[in-house]
Amino acid sequence: MDLPTRARRAARQARGGPASHAHDPARVVFLALFGLVAAGWALVAIDGGQFLTMESVVGIQQRSAALGIVAIGQTLAILAGSLDLSVAYLISLASLVAAEIMAGQDGNIGPAIAAVLVISALVGLFNGLVITRLQVHAFIATLGAALIIKGVVDHLYDGPAGEVPESFQLLGYSRVGPIPVSAMLWAGVAVVAWFLLSRTRLGHRIYAVGGDEEVARLSGIRTPRVIVITHVLCSVCAGIAGLLLAARLGAGAPTVGTDGGYDLESIAAVALGGTALAGGRGGVAGTVGGVLLLAVLDTIFNQLEINSFVKDVVRGAVIVVAVAVYARRGTRRTA
Repeated sequence: MDLPTRARRAARQARGGPASHAHDPARVVFLALFGLVAAGWALVAIDGGQFLTMESVVGIQQRSAALGIVAIGQTLAILAGSLDLSVAYLISLASLVAAEIMAGQDGNIGPAIAAVLVISALVGLFNGLVITRLQVHAFIATLGAALIIKGVVDHLYDGPAGEVPESFQLLGYSRVGPIPVSAMLWAGVAVVAWFLLSRTRLGHRIYAVGGDEEVARLSGIRTPRVIVITHVLCSVCAGIAGLLLAARLGAGAPTVGTDGGYDLESIAAVALGGTALAGGRGGVAGTVGGVLLLAVLDTIFNQLEINSFVKDVVRGAVIVVAVAVYARRGTRRTA
């Protein structure tokens, strides 16, 4: 395919025309999820337990909410051909900032949320500008930002700080029937991201830039602006996750993001959901399935009391196999 033809295709995609990313692996992810649930049900039953009790279903939703929100933001960055390794440390910083501003006072909840969102957006803006203006690879740029945030957090905090009022803690623990409020927050973020990608011009431009940045540029798309916007949105999602974790802990914690491994876990969930790490293919639905698949897998391991070594080996193997399958399917489609 010659360059003018590729440029015209990118232009149509940016305007919302037929896209080359029509291959949607979300169906495969959810089929795998249903299969895993059936296998988990059988294994736990053989072990003498019950798998999908109300407690375990609520636990799956609560455990997956923070990772799900971060993974949604990571999806946006990866679809544009980038990624963000600073999210784990940003989550820790967001929890500390929120808890210290709230200081146990209901009246400080609004200013705390605003401060976290502004700081998160500024971190995303920094990442995006370093990548686009200084031409630093996203891996190095966001790793550098992560180390900067780590230095700030380590210098200012020795342990948990601040206090979250009880009214805000409801975000982390309250539920409506069997659905936790935190899961509703995750669903809301996912719906907004889905709408952005599928129903707006910016969404089509994200796919175009991730598919071929040079062709997107030649078709008239301001590729640096698109990349910066995706990093701002990714960091804002990390900030929201930090607020959620602060609500659960009742305070800010300097290691809550890194202990949860939200940087690599979010990338793994995105890859497991079928989004191409090179960008341009995938979507939010697959990421939601990938996060739920990891959460269900953890629940099965916990109920079977499998040790952490085996957990990590199996999780790693599942991710590698899934990405390999997607790669082969993509190769067959383009052949």
